Amino acid sequence: MLHRGLTVVGGGLGGLTAAVAASEKGWSVRLFEAHEQLGGRARTTGGPYRANRGPHVVYSDGPLWAWLHERGLTDGARTAPRLPRLLVRIDGRARRMPPPGVLRAVVTLRRADAPVGRSFGDWARELVGDVAARRIAAFMGVVTFDHDSARLSAAFVHERLLRATTVPPTVRYLPGGWSTMVDRLSHRARSLGVRIETRSPVDSLPDGPAILAVPMPTASRLLGAVPAGTLDGTTTALLDLGLARRRSDPYVLSDFDASGFCETFTVADDSLAPLGQHLVQTQAGMRPGETLDVAVERLEALVDTAYRGWRGRESWRRRARIVDETGALDLPGRTWRDRPAVRQSEAVWLVNDRVAAPGLLSEVSHHAALDAVEQLGRPGRNRARSRPAAHRT
Repeated sequence: MLHRGLTVVGGGLGGLTAAVAASEKGWSVRLFEAHEQLGGRARTTGGPYRANRGPHVVYSDGPLWAWLHERGLTDGARTAPRLPRLLVRIDGRARRMPPPGVLRAVVTLRRADAPVGRSFGDWARELVGDVAARRIAAFMGVVTFDHDSARLSAAFVHERLLRATTVPPTVRYLPGGWSTMVDRLSHRARSLGVRIETRSPVDSLPDGPAILAVPMPTASRLLGAVPAGTLDGTTTALLDLGLARRRSDPYVLSDFDASGFCETFTVADDSLAPLGQHLVQTQAGMRPGETLDVAVERLEALVDTAYRGWRGRESWRRRARIVDETGALDLPGRTWRDRPAVRQSEAVWLVNDRVAAPGLLSEVSHHAALDAVEQLGRPGRNRARSRPAAHRT
């Protein structure tokens, strides 16, 4: 067929990655983004407090970081502070370290082989006992964003435990928040000739090969059916705070009592808030039937344990309830291979953080984007079937 180029629907991390990778292979790419601003969930708030939609970091031991670094898109990245103030909540109180028994339990679990077919809670209890297993499952809310990591596949949680407990930490921060990553990706795409059109929603499948880098509900509407595969997500409460700085404020507060997490992002990047202010971002998986008000109260109680007098120091606040925006969760007996396929047909690929691709959090959508482009091949060698032209509203 006459080559008409590649259409990418969605300008988040997955869509921009796909656009860049396809352009590097010689494709003529057109990207449509429904919103005025690119980035999807990687968008960062404007104004004096530069907050991502949830606590976002990139892990330097993962494929996303390596791919960005190869393209010169990680300049100025910051690491965790050399002497960070790390605190944990244990039995409602802030401590500098988890109990020795919990630390030994983490080492034991790191060295063990985790099964796919059992829950993390059942598997961990056999190896380290009920108390340590429960505390470690709560701590893992930092990367699952779920209210109960113990219910998930042992292999799924174990893979994330290995990444979250690497010493020294592999977290990296691009200055200015994730909008910096989005800006650099979009600049790279445009320099390669990608045509990016914002405020351009697409309501039908494009003609020719297309990558749908959109959430599952949008993909289902465009495909005319829910993509096949097992899929479980989570509901998460977010609370972001601007606080007058205090030297005693922690860099990270990990929760070993419940599924919560708190990070002072300005400790690593002071450009995210006005002079003399901290940007603190917190998250917790919401329990079944729980309201946002109740979940925020739980997050405020977490902040209470380590940020002295924070309520009197508060100068800015944002809260949100997000549903199925933190990646797929694999229940016992399932792996990432059981999720909806990246390739939906000869002409359509699906890219988001809930598809059949490996990785931690945002690495899933990045891997899916590269997988889609690899399957697409080079211009003139694809076998995509023509479809009716996209209609934009």
